[in-house]
Amino acid sequence: MSGRRSKVWLHFVRKDNGSAECNTCSKRISSKGGNTTNMTKHLRLHGIQIKECTVFNLFRQSPSASQPPSSSAVVPAQPTPSTPSAEPSQSDESLRSRSCAATTAQAKKPVPARVNPFTLAAKGKMTVEKCEECHRKVTAFVVKRLHPFSEVEAPTFRDMLFTLNPNYTPPTRDYLTNHLIPSWYEIEKSNIITELSEVSHVALTSDGWTSIAQDHYLTVTAHYLVEGKMRQKVLQTKAVYKAQTGIVIAEEIADVLTDFGIFDKIVAVTVDNAANMDVAIHRLQFVKLGCFAHTLNLAAQSLYSLAIMSQWIAKIRALVVWIKRSSMAKTVLQEKQAILKLHQHSLILDVRTRWNSLHLMLERFLEQYPAIQAASLDQRLRKPMERDRLARFTDEDLRRAEDFIRLMRVMYTSTLCVSSEKNPTSGQILPILKKLEMHFTVTDGDTVFVSNLKKQVWGNLSKRYQSDEIRSFLEEATALDPRFKQKMDDDAAVWDRIKGKFLAKNLTDSEKSTDLDCGGDGDENMEGMESEAEENVSQMHPCKNPKMTPLEELFADEDAQKVTPQQNSMSIQDLRIENR
Repeated sequence: MSGRRSKVWLHFVRKDNGSAECNTCSKRISSKGGNTTNMTKHLRLHGIQIKECTVFNLFRQSPSASQPPSSSAVVPAQPTPSTPSAEPSQSDESLRSRSCAATTAQAKKPVPARVNPFTLAAKGKMTVEKCEECHRKVTAFVVKRLHPFSEVEAPTFRDMLFTLNPNYTPPTRDYLTNHLIPSWYEIEKSNIITELSEVSHVALTSDGWTSIAQDHYLTVTAHYLVEGKMRQKVLQTKAVYKAQTGIVIAEEIADVLTDFGIFDKIVAVTVDNAANMDVAIHRLQFVKLGCFAHTLNLAAQSLYSLAIMSQWIAKIRALVVWIKRSSMAKTVLQEKQAILKLHQHSLILDVRTRWNSLHLMLERFLEQYPAIQAASLDQRLRKPMERDRLARFTDEDLRRAEDFIRLMRVMYTSTLCVSSEKNPTSGQILPILKKLEMHFTVTDGDTVFVSNLKKQVWGNLSKRYQSDEIRSFLEEATALDPRFKQKMDDDAAVWDRIKGKFLAKNLTDSEKSTDLDCGGDGDENMEGMESEAEENVSQMHPCKNPKMTPLEELFADEDAQKVTPQQNSMSIQDLRIENR
């Protein structure tokens, strides 16, 4: 029997019955006839790559690098396994000599009229660097756009690539699955670990979710600052097959944090309000924050339990379902929309698992109500609607819908404020809660319908974020947020706590801070900056007001009260003195 030359035998022990035993999991793998393919595939399950893929080595960052290099850079030529087009048949020296000779010959020969740069390029051979760059682009296309791996073997896809470059042979599905994507993942993971090693504090968000195929996953995302900019990285989305109890979730999250080396850097973990998540975070001894968007959604969903709401919503939902189900109703509705010059919008059906879906359904219903009313009087729909005994929509129902939209618009805007990727912070929670408390306070002019809605929503929200630990954490986060630090009720006590924590960790230097705050040079620099700012403002041309963000829209009234016309005419120096 020939010697065992494959590196796969470093991880297996040969047995007498034509099989090999894995050193990691002790599983028996067939190796009859000296076949090592099965063993190589088995090692990939343990994250062991026998043949290293070098296509994505270009993306590897050094510990001091802050930005990944451009994908168009050239890397040293290295053979790529399992891809015929990526393996040069001759040495680099011979390729360069042949290329130079061909270039010289082409320069001496007269070029026919039909020859162009594209036909000349088609005759040459693709370099390893260019082939690897194409591999990276194809892999990014599949991964970023969530295409199936079989896309690279689709005839139309390969025909498109052949048209773009006849010399390029795209990777097979097997090579993409077992080499390119795992190699890219390892490079990206290494880069994230390097970046996180230079970060002192990390916040986490985690959630369990179920795919369309009913497979359960747990996702862990890290949020941190690099040079003053917030970054988010999904550390892991892992398929889980155990019952998701609090203990199991705690172990799964701990494994991820240990793998990335940030277990001791966690500031807080944001999760939903499920009991198992509460147990998991408590077991890990982290600060647990309930997802504010999920909290707002639970408060909005509590309206379904009101009898005065359920009967009224049932009328609208039945009509929306009937119109969406009937092809003729859709045609008639579009005709009426064109006649009334309304937007060609489809009706929206509320779904409890979708945040603010009830608000969106009613808002769209009111927008299209003239067209819906006109369509219900059309002879093509009138008899079918009477046959199905759809409840008539009265003026009282219309007033309730208008009151609901006016009342719940603030909830919808609040959800948008905390549902984006980069802007939300924990410092937003208390100011938004204060805004909602004022908005949902029952007044004398409220109808019975509106007062019931206010009591139900605020009765649910008022129970959230009441523990002393969470309250103190949110107050400090709000004080440190420049957007909300002026909205604190008891800011003196909060700043005292913040100052004490900074001093306890030796993060401040009293002498240095005194020089920065009260030094003469600082005042001179400030005055110079102010004069320059005033000059720039005077030279600015008037422009249209940009679209307000959800956060600006939510606090527009409060901001308008602070900036009066008299203040607008004041200089920057006067504003600075007044703020002092």
